[in-house]
Amino acid sequence: MSGAGAGERPRGLAQHLPVLWPAAMLLGFFVVPFGFMLTFSFYRRIQAGFYEPAFVLDNYARFLSPLFVDTLLFSIGLCALAAAVCVALALPFTLAVARLRRRTQVAWMVFILAVLSLSEVIIGFSWSVLLGRAAGISNLFVTLGLLERPEAYAPGFLALLLGLSFLAFPYAVLLLFPAVVRLDPEVIEASRTLGAAPLTAFRTVILPALRSPLMIGLILVFVFTLGSYLLPQMLGRPQHWTLSILITDQAIFQSNIPFAAALAIFLMLVSLALVALTLALGRRRQPA
Repeated sequence: MSGAGAGERPRGLAQHLPVLWPAAMLLGFFVVPFGFMLTFSFYRRIQAGFYEPAFVLDNYARFLSPLFVDTLLFSIGLCALAAAVCVALALPFTLAVARLRRRTQVAWMVFILAVLSLSEVIIGFSWSVLLGRAAGISNLFVTLGLLERPEAYAPGFLALLLGLSFLAFPYAVLLLFPAVVRLDPEVIEASRTLGAAPLTAFRTVILPALRSPLMIGLILVFVFTLGSYLLPQMLGRPQHWTLSILITDQAIFQSNIPFAAALAIFLMLVSLALVALTLALGRRRQPA
């Protein structure tokens, strides 16, 4: 009689295929490119846009340069503001949808998912037209007598903020919706019965109950907008460039592959750290 139990089957290669295939994809499309990028980040750049194998920290030392610091601070501020706008708008919207009938909720969720199918190119062109001078919203303001002549709001910081907020808004709704649906309406109704005003009930009951989902939504929307590349180019000016555009500029136009690799490593590590923080917050929400 073999050592294996009578009810046990020998574990062959076929049983590991569901795990081996994703592992091979992860290895080929993430681990290997990450290894090359990490290696290039320590290379030394030489004249004529070339680079040679080395192990120097010059590319990471450039993180202290005004170019990188200014771009980093602007990117963090812009993405943090976009995340705050998205979550602030998504919360009341999600609360309103959660109070609807099930069929209506499904219709709204399908609509939100349909918005996710829009690419950054379509969103960027749509907002550039809407905020432009020729056929933009300023022409409506002229018709209403609010402006004397049409004005162009794009490219500009406001146009970029609106574009990023529109792009990330569906993600914020989808992140908040499960937690909002699980809210006990009787607790909210009890606070109203005890004399709490709607704003007081929102501040003392709803917000504390959704503290962790709100934090998770802020972090994930921040990470998502931090990697945006097309919208800052289409809706912003050169002073509104983010880290993603700086990486492309260094790699393609400046031919500085080592510095671009170092920037990409930094951006990826920041994103992974924030995702890890999100996972930690998610574990804290789970009951023991």
